[in-house]
Amino acid sequence: MKKIIIAAIFSLQFFLVISCGFFKEEDSEFIADIDLEEIKTRGKLIAITGYNAYNYFIFRGQPMGFEYDLVKNFADHLGVDLEIIVERDINKMFELLNSGEGDLIAFNLTVTKDRSKRIAYTNHLNTIRQVLVQRRPDNWRDKKSHQIERRLIRNPIELEGKTVHVRSGSAFVQRLANLSDEIGGEINIIEAGPEQTVEDLIELVAAGEIDYTISDDNIARLSQAYFSNVDVNTYISFPQRIAWGVRRTSVMFLEELDKWIDSVKKGSDFHYTYEKYYINRNAYRSRLESQYFSKTGGKISQYDDIMKEVSKEINWDWRLLASLIFQESQFKNDLQSWAGATGLMQMMPQTAAQFGVNNINDPIESLKGGAAYLGYLDRFWQPMVTDEGERIKFVLASYNIGPGHILDARNLAEKHGSDPAVWAFNVETFLLKKSNAKYYNDPVVKLGYAKGIETVKYVREVLERYERYKQFINADD
Repeated sequence: MKKIIIAAIFSLQFFLVISCGFFKEEDSEFIADIDLEEIKTRGKLIAITGYNAYNYFIFRGQPMGFEYDLVKNFADHLGVDLEIIVERDINKMFELLNSGEGDLIAFNLTVTKDRSKRIAYTNHLNTIRQVLVQRRPDNWRDKKSHQIERRLIRNPIELEGKTVHVRSGSAFVQRLANLSDEIGGEINIIEAGPEQTVEDLIELVAAGEIDYTISDDNIARLSQAYFSNVDVNTYISFPQRIAWGVRRTSVMFLEELDKWIDSVKKGSDFHYTYEKYYINRNAYRSRLESQYFSKTGGKISQYDDIMKEVSKEINWDWRLLASLIFQESQFKNDLQSWAGATGLMQMMPQTAAQFGVNNINDPIESLKGGAAYLGYLDRFWQPMVTDEGERIKFVLASYNIGPGHILDARNLAEKHGSDPAVWAFNVETFLLKKSNAKYYNDPVVKLGYAKGIETVKYVREVLERYERYKQFINADD
């Protein structure tokens, strides 16, 4: 009887702990129940990441970055499209993930016990150590090495009484708090605003506006290529694992992602990608100094002004036109295809002449002629596809393969009960089927065989890149 009473008292105490809210907020945080099957059914992987010169950015019209390249390859592995959510606040990343607005955090997260209460980590991508970022003395190039060393902190104990600015929500906050306990002295830790990145804080150190910040060593050494007056040689942590994060409810998704990570890490492409963004300091410096780097320069190409001008004539967003041109020529005006398509917009000579292009090698004429052809295609499809968003897809497909093949696909869609005014899973499906004799020999088909997979890919990639441009490039720049 006594044991029963004790058990009852314990159960009551346990109930009171729960009902009084003594569990941490992250223990009671809502976590959406979305797993691999739901993502595949949706046909889209939603990744949350940051925005900087190595993680995810636009450079010379191309979406790039270590995390972007990897997660794009993973989306291709799953056979789904990729949507990117850019979020600078690390705490907000966790909220977006667990609410179901995103499927994974593709960002260089340091693995910590506290974070493991909120998310599940993938197998680690690499390991880092945290370093102190501090400023070298004025005129450091004229000083001897021992004179420089005397002015720098080399022992973390010397941080006692110092003020260190760190990124809000980062693992650096907890590391400094632990370090403060370890040295038995107070470190004044200031969390920067959520919009300030590690790179922003390193720049403030270099400019003399703050004295110290903390960074992962790979990022610190990369930044040192641009800010040569900072020192990044004082370690304040043991090696730590860097990984991506997924919901704890996404068990099958995590299993698939871990298998993929383990596989790609064994290949040379992974190491090439890492070196491309984290080791190649000259490329990093070139990006930061370029007017075609989205974070600092804000331009897509040298043809931005004329693209804005001609886009207005056809009522297009100039960034959509820019995405199409990148797909066609990567802004290389002297490019010529095996079929004879030439210039920025890769027009065939007869089409170019039809739309007023006298010199197909002149970039301005090429742009104006290409835009005029797009305007024609838009008018062509308007009576048949009244929804503007859908019509854009028909225009892009027609620009790639010609309107005749798209008309054939529409006819097949209508014959088989699909919607001839909707692209995805309707007209695009029957364009793909036009490589099958059963369909290209159908009486409703006028132009016969077509390799539709290239056009479906073309439409998808132009629109995906357009979405990336919209994230970084203002419409009215």
